[in-house]
Amino acid sequence: MRPLNVLRLCSVFEPPSGPGDLDGRAARFDPIGGMQNHTASLTRCLDAAGHTQTVVTSRLAAPRGTDRLGRAATVHRTGVPVRRLRQLWALAALPVALRRPPRPVDVVHAHQGEDLATLPLARLAARRHRCPLVVTVHCSVGHTLTGGSPRARLLRRLGGLVERSALRRADAVVVLTARAAAALVADGVPAERVSTIPSGFEPELFTGVGADPFPAVGRPRIGYVGRLAPQKRADLLVAAFGRMRAPAALVVVGDGPDAGLVRRAVRDSPASGRVTLAGFVPHERVPGVLAALDVLALPSAYEEMGSVLTEAMAAGLPVVASAVGGIPEVVRDGETGLLVPPGDVAALAAALDRLAGDPQLRARLAAGAREQAAAYAWPALAGRVAGVYARVCGLPAVAAVT
Repeated sequence: MRPLNVLRLCSVFEPPSGPGDLDGRAARFDPIGGMQNHTASLTRCLDAAGHTQTVVTSRLAAPRGTDRLGRAATVHRTGVPVRRLRQLWALAALPVALRRPPRPVDVVHAHQGEDLATLPLARLAARRHRCPLVVTVHCSVGHTLTGGSPRARLLRRLGGLVERSALRRADAVVVLTARAAAALVADGVPAERVSTIPSGFEPELFTGVGADPFPAVGRPRIGYVGRLAPQKRADLLVAAFGRMRAPAALVVVGDGPDAGLVRRAVRDSPASGRVTLAGFVPHERVPGVLAALDVLALPSAYEEMGSVLTEAMAAGLPVVASAVGGIPEVVRDGETGLLVPPGDVAALAAALDRLAGDPQLRARLAAGAREQAAAYAWPALAGRVAGVYARVCGLPAVAAVT
């Protein structure tokens, strides 16, 4: 397949790695997340395969401007660093997304999360460039999002309409789980346009992870790695840890809008002396964090997939996670981890107790996790995405990226 010119539109993308590049205010709510890591990993792998890419994203986690990624990828960061004005990034992105580059755009690839602006922008861009539109659904606001807050209700109602209209007209839709694929097909998206391609991990990040980042923390260590956002329910993990009977330590890695809630939960916990709040850690350091843990916990209220789960498998970590969304497709209960009902603090505490007190069970689940991880290596997953591009562009089938 010939190299393609891809326009990637995503409301979030990993921040630059240079010193001083990360906006401290944005770091409180946006720097770590599966969608940020997914879009960046995919971009790097396709860049290695020779494709040209223009990424247009918000500036929430970095200064406004343009920087390079890899050999032939350009990242444009737009908008204002104000969380409540998040959607305005798409208005600021219009000039970049709609201008005609020297080399014609072959495909527009939009990444849909919990936002409303990306899909209308993508449809305008695809029409402007007269090229196919591919949409990856990281979180279906119509089928995955839960909660009774005004924001959640608005997203489900208005966002669901925007999502449904765009996905039915897209040339291809990529979802992370078979559950999401079935929901979208039932909602009118033609089945032949839907491809299931999960998030994954970058194998090179999991070699030579270095020294233990928590040398003073006891074992066994239970860890949470990710955004401290309402749907992740890290506060429930702190509550469950306080109910555990087996001796253990808890490490919470991440930052976000629920950071204050988590800190209060730790302060009120009877086990507060055994809790470490590590704060934000750049994605390239996450493999070292995972390697230093004994169990990963993901107590989400809802989740399309939970990409940290694939990284945990690559690190050989057993997982305790909520049985919601696409998580049961990644975590095989009793084989790679343990699943518990969402919001059930007692069940979460019992599962953590079970793993903390049974090293042999942890070892068995860890072995199962490492075995399953091979299916989630990003180079092969990026090859499957390139295959979707080839199909919508009418090009010969593409071999997997290696």
